[in-house]
This record gives sequence, structure tokens and C-alpha cells, in this order.
Amino acid sequence: MPKIITARRLEGEADKARAYVKTYILFPSGLLGLMFMVSGMGSVGYQFFVETYSWHTFLESTGLLFIGGLLGWTQTRYHRFLLREHPEHFANQMKRFVRTKRSRPKREGPSAPLTHRGRALVPWAYLAGGLLLLGASALGAMLGHMYYVAAFLLPWAGFFWAKLFFWRTVLRGAQSARR
Repeated sequence: MPKIITARRLEGEADKARAYVKTYILFPSGLLGLMFMVSGMGSVGYQFFVETYSWHTFLESTGLLFIGGLLGWTQTRYHRFLLREHPEHFANQMKRFVRTKRSRPKREGPSAPLTHRGRALVPWAYLAGGLLLLGASALGAMLGHMYYVAAFLLPWAGFFWAKLFFWRTVLRGAQSARR
């Protein structure tokens, strides 16, 4: 009997973790990716019609999209690892967000800390990724081939679209495995 209860609890945590990914990662990534892509491409269109547009502009905009996509793919791989190895992390996040303000206790108990190899490097990797995104944007704007608004928006568009694309394949595979 305990094995059945444990299996159902773990299955419930995996479902809550997937629901968290859909609600708090996929939906915002799709929405933000769309907003940044429309704004970034609008800025590139503005540059095309008003200022100069050259092969350098095309290569820099493609490079910025690629850098953002690479960072989005990297973060998604880490989050996929967490979903696979530690679904309770996302399940606890979902439980915390689902509770209303009145039903939340004043002091919530601490959730179990994530422990895996390389955990101490994760904050540094996030910092390095953010600095790489901002640095690439600044470099693209300072070189003068690209409008500064597009140089700032395009890496973020690549980042969010990569997150959306690579999470989509994982969740679709999980749904087909349950059927």
C-alpha cells in the first residue's frame, strides 16, 4: 500500500511541476518573445526605411538573435534537468502560487533546498548570461551598424523564443507518453 501512495504523490508532483512550467514559464516566454520580436523587427524595419541597412546590420541582428537563443536554450536545459531530477522544486512553486493571499500562512516553512552537482555555480551562470546579453546588445549598438533599440530587443526575443521552442518539445513528449 505505501508504494501506491508514494507513486501517486510523485505523479501528482510531476503534474504540478508541468502545470507550473506551462503557466509560469511557457506562457510568459511566448508573450514576451512575441513582444520583443515585434518590437525588435519594427526597429530593424525603421532602420531599413529611415537609416542605412547593410549586410553588417543583417549579420549583427542575426548574431544577437542567436546569442539570445543560445542563452535561452541553456537556461531551458537547466530547467529541464530540474523538472526531470527534482520535480518537487517546480511543484512547490506551483503550490505556493496557487494559494490565495488569505490561505497562505504568515510564515511559510522553508522548502527543501536544491542539491545537485554544480549548484553553487548556477547564480554565477545566470549573472554571466545576463552580462553577455547586455554586453552583446551594447556592442551591437556601439558598432554603429544597428539601431540601438533593435540591438537591445533582439537578444531578448531570441532568448524567450528559444525557451518557448525547447520547452514545447519536452511537454508535448510528456503528454504523449501519458496517453
